[in-house]
Amino acid sequence: MSNGCCAYGNSICYGASVSPPKPPAPRRNSSGLGRDIEVLETLGLPEALQAGGLGVVRIAELTGREKTVISRTLATLADAGLVARDPESLGYRLGPRLFALAARTSEAVLVREARPYLRRIARHTGETAHLSVLRGGNVLTLVSELSPYEFRTAGWEGVTTAAWRTPSGRVLLSDWDDEELEAWYEQHGHDKPMVGPGRTDHTSAFTVLDAPPPEHVVVRDLRDLKLEIARVRERGYAISDEELEVGVVAASAPVTDFTGRVVAAVNVSAPKARMPGSLDTIGEFVARATEPLSAHLGARL
Repeated sequence: MSNGCCAYGNSICYGASVSPPKPPAPRRNSSGLGRDIEVLETLGLPEALQAGGLGVVRIAELTGREKTVISRTLATLADAGLVARDPESLGYRLGPRLFALAARTSEAVLVREARPYLRRIARHTGETAHLSVLRGGNVLTLVSELSPYEFRTAGWEGVTTAAWRTPSGRVLLSDWDDEELEAWYEQHGHDKPMVGPGRTDHTSAFTVLDAPPPEHVVVRDLRDLKLEIARVRERGYAISDEELEVGVVAASAPVTDFTGRVVAAVNVSAPKARMPGSLDTIGEFVARATEPLSAHLGARL
């Protein structure tokens, strides 16, 4: 994060007026895994993060170990993608695989914390509730709480759909600025729906559309996307009327964390025949029902 804050769930930030922590004490007799972790911890120190990486000599100094041992350790970690080496400075920094693993951990925490809230929403509405996150150009559903009705919308756990086609996708993009949206839309604005193999309810009576009927199209181009996201910011929710599935309506609201960023979307989807009233009524309810989850994650509402 640009403000220097630590990873999700840790509210401690390192600023100019705060002394950085001391490097971990040498552990010369520790196991191989312990020594590897010690190197990763060293690359996570403020000194390493601010410099964009550290060289072998500096890492050896901070850990109190021999340069040759550190060099071999870094080579092994680099092969695994846990550290990366800058080709110009030859310094080492934390690698992409480590961040990918950390992201999965954060999502596991998010799913665990969100489940009771989803259950309450599904119980109150009698409809299926979902928790989703953004994956590039797609929305990935992490967990679904199914409606008790036999005639219901499906669970979408593990399923991805084109973000611009869904209310959850527009919610997940709602805290992006114009420049970020333009770059995202240029790459993903024409993605087709992508339905993965993880769908949990194969008895669904609803058909996924390759393209929505003209009368139900909300986003046709970048201008439409910006207008719709402006509406999401104003109302606090997004709605969908048979855009993705025939006979299905939905409403989504953002989940924010202590940083103020949108980290997920809660969606309620239902057969249109069971929702004869205004979609805005559903949207307002989902927005209100999602606020306690955001507050639980540290958001200031």
